Amino acid sequence: MAEKLNTGSHDLPISDALAEFMRGGWADTREDVAPLPVAAYAAKRRARLAERLPGERLVIPSGTLQARSNDDDHRFRTHSAFAYLTGGQQPDDVLVIEPSGDARLFLHPRPSRAESQEFYRDRRYGEFWVGRRFDLAEAEAAYQIECAHIDTLPAALSAPARVLRGVDASVDALVSPAGDDRDAELAAVLSELRLVKDEWEIAELQQAVDATARGFEDVVRALPAALAHPRGERYVEGVFGLRSRLEGNAVGYQSIVASGAHACVLHWIRNDGRLDPAEMLLLDAGVEGDNLYTADVTRTLPLSGRFSPIQRQVYDLVYEAQTAAIAVLRPGVRFREFHETAMRVISDGLREWGLLTRAQADAGLHRRYTLCSSGHMLGLDVHDCARARAETYLDGVLEEGQVLTVEPGLYLQPDDLTLPPELRGIGVRIEDDLVVTADGARLMSAALPRRADEIESWMAALAR
Repeated sequence: MAEKLNTGSHDLPISDALAEFMRGGWADTREDVAPLPVAAYAAKRRARLAERLPGERLVIPSGTLQARSNDDDHRFRTHSAFAYLTGGQQPDDVLVIEPSGDARLFLHPRPSRAESQEFYRDRRYGEFWVGRRFDLAEAEAAYQIECAHIDTLPAALSAPARVLRGVDASVDALVSPAGDDRDAELAAVLSELRLVKDEWEIAELQQAVDATARGFEDVVRALPAALAHPRGERYVEGVFGLRSRLEGNAVGYQSIVASGAHACVLHWIRNDGRLDPAEMLLLDAGVEGDNLYTADVTRTLPLSGRFSPIQRQVYDLVYEAQTAAIAVLRPGVRFREFHETAMRVISDGLREWGLLTRAQADAGLHRRYTLCSSGHMLGLDVHDCARARAETYLDGVLEEGQVLTVEPGLYLQPDDLTLPPELRGIGVRIEDDLVVTADGARLMSAALPRRADEIESWMAALAR
């Protein structure tokens, strides 16, 4: 049977003579591979998963390549659950945990050059196109898991199994629907296992946060050039993106670079506006580390280097709300409490400004100006553990080792006639990353200033 290869529409034909010439004359490049630093932690995570769903066959794919345009693929980013359980980052791999608790990793190994043309002809998997992959022995050494060729997966999935669906359609097709929401339960358990971070994860997150702080410093240093550019927002995006690629895998999510009234758009990612020194810049960005853990930090900066009185008024209220929210973080506190605390401060402030009556404040109408929640779990995903059941997350209580963001904001829309003209078009968000400790929470992003006067001093120091 002819070898199936992923070739492009404009690839040149291969003659028999060239195919024969390509078979031989290659040095042996097999490597002595050390275990991945995460391998021991991943083994413990797989064991906990097996304990949560005992006697079950569990199937977790890594994901597939996605076409960006024709035969050009997006850069691959493995599914977070697969990364959590293996440390792997290759497409089309599949982890299977057997009812016994034993694990096998099915993957697409590096083929023999004497027996396959893949290495120079296949655009998706060929070594000359995308780089070298592990052979089976190297993969077992790296992941510390029994490994098998992906072609043997169908036979391994002939018995009933739960599968993390929606990640790899070809794997979904191999496993009959489990029924009774058993597949959905697997997805929920995989999220819930990640609610509390182990020491390795916390260290990875701290590295991502530290790199993010350096990225924010890069941005402040680049502001004079960005202010002079007709697409200053995009200039800032590029500066931060460079730091993300230099110190990590990429940005952890699409950077929000919002100047002026763009800051009132919660997920402004067009980033095509000009910067105005009379306005502020809301930068919401995070570096995703090489092992895919991401930071998530927001600062709102006066582009002139100093807040105007009205800008400072809005900023200070958000700062007070965030400070109050951070103060309540500790084990045993309801997850929603820090948000409720922040919103009480915001609501009281809006009432003092004359924007809300007491009755309106009591009715929760402050949400016209705040819109969204004030934080979320953080980890492999920027909105981590999103498929965890409400009783374990949103309606649960905080535990030591959880990592979360605290990010209250005010978004005073430019066309909101309930606001005085001087407040319209101002958006402020302050977001920091924290890890819950035995008696409180540690501010992981403490390297970046939060208070208005600290922001001004920091920007002045970086401008020298």
